[in-house]
Amino acid sequence: MKTRGRLSEGLKTLLQGRITVDKQLLEDIEMQLLSSDVGIDATNEILKKLESKAKSQSISESGQLIDLVKDELESLLQKCSKPLYTKKNKKPFVILVVGVNGVGKTTTIGKLTKRFQDEGQSVLLAAGDTFRAAAVEQLQVWGSRNDVPVIAQPTGSDSASVIFDAYQSAKAKSIDVLIADTAGRLHTKDNLMNELEKIVRVLKKQDENLPDEILLVLDATAGQNSLMQAESFDQYAKLTGVALTKLDGTAKGGIIFAISRKLNLPIRYVGVGEGADDLKPFDAKLFVTALFSD
Repeated sequence: MKTRGRLSEGLKTLLQGRITVDKQLLEDIEMQLLSSDVGIDATNEILKKLESKAKSQSISESGQLIDLVKDELESLLQKCSKPLYTKKNKKPFVILVVGVNGVGKTTTIGKLTKRFQDEGQSVLLAAGDTFRAAAVEQLQVWGSRNDVPVIAQPTGSDSASVIFDAYQSAKAKSIDVLIADTAGRLHTKDNLMNELEKIVRVLKKQDENLPDEILLVLDATAGQNSLMQAESFDQYAKLTGVALTKLDGTAKGGIIFAISRKLNLPIRYVGVGEGADDLKPFDAKLFVTALFSD
């Protein structure tokens, strides 16, 4: 991962041979974290805890310092390390996928579909992005590839209607998981955000507990802009989880720490490549270990 190159290699270089946590080292670590998009709040929290722990522990080699940093990074992410469990008695489990255009939303849906199928679950897709014909076609390609039905209507149709039809179909067929795509709305477009609210209302009329998951897809390369997107989406539809894509294509994947610190939302999945199996359930310990592995 490029994230690993920028974040961990930089930190390891800084800490090599150092056994004292002094003001200069803290400033160097701060610059390294900020340049990797870890964010001011998360960086301050890490530095404060690192300084406190270094004072209370006897450090005789740089490897111990590296372990301390790893522990703090993992601790920050641990509260957001919550896997998505889709199995429930009252089928289907409904996932509403939201996000701006270009973040890898439809691709994420395709990868999720394969993952659920590999777990032995049946899946149905709803082409709720009715504003772009290309979005419907792209979803249908994924459906065909995974041999999964796709409920769709002509471009310009009412998105809530498409998702309502898909829910009724999934319920009638006892489908395990319904994944609904939505318009790649800009978080600044009120009319599209209002449509998102409508989709949620329509689902809640069927069952007040729906949707089971509102998953926001964020692009790791977008850096701090991802935080603004998340905060805006959360205002219109209470988010329940995040999928962070393109971690393999950015040197600034530290945004995952900023997201964890500021949003306090479960990070469900991380995308680390183009392959169908490259969407991984997020695990804080494994993620930080991978950052620092050679």
